[in-house]
Amino acid sequence: MSRAFVKEPDGEQAEHDLPERPQSDLPNYITPAGLAMLREKWSALQAEQQQLKQEAEALASRNRQKMLEQELNYLDQRIAAAIVIKPAEQPHDAIRFGATVELLDENDKTWTFTLVGEDEADPADNRISWASPLAKALMGKQVDDVVVWERPAGQLELEITDFHYAG
Repeated sequence: MSRAFVKEPDGEQAEHDLPERPQSDLPNYITPAGLAMLREKWSALQAEQQQLKQEAEALASRNRQKMLEQELNYLDQRIAAAIVIKPAEQPHDAIRFGATVELLDENDKTWTFTLVGEDEADPADNRISWASPLAKALMGKQVDDVVVWERPAGQLELEITDFHYAG
């Protein structure tokens, strides 16, 4: 088939519209701190987008604007769907969303995790999504209960030694 009279990208055009970032099908439970974090991120991206609009001539600027628009749309939807749960107001009889849980493995290694929303999860900071396999195993459990952590490196039995909710 002939490609005559078809405009091909020559590096002068901004990238086409980016597809929307997929949204989770799960309820968007989030802590007040997590919602504040999303709003701060939204504000920073909005400020960057306004700055880039003033520099709209550069191709790199136009491409970055498209990416910012995509991220802002994603954050708009996540913030609109947020279901804020205050950890301190959770019943303290069992582990629930917002709990910080202390665990002990069979090698006497201590693990500490806080169960948070998907958008505020950060394993490097020991904050795990409430929808993760470990968090699901912990939900509803109490001190002295044992859970199995299904990991790619293999199963690990963990005893719950304590849990609390931040004020």
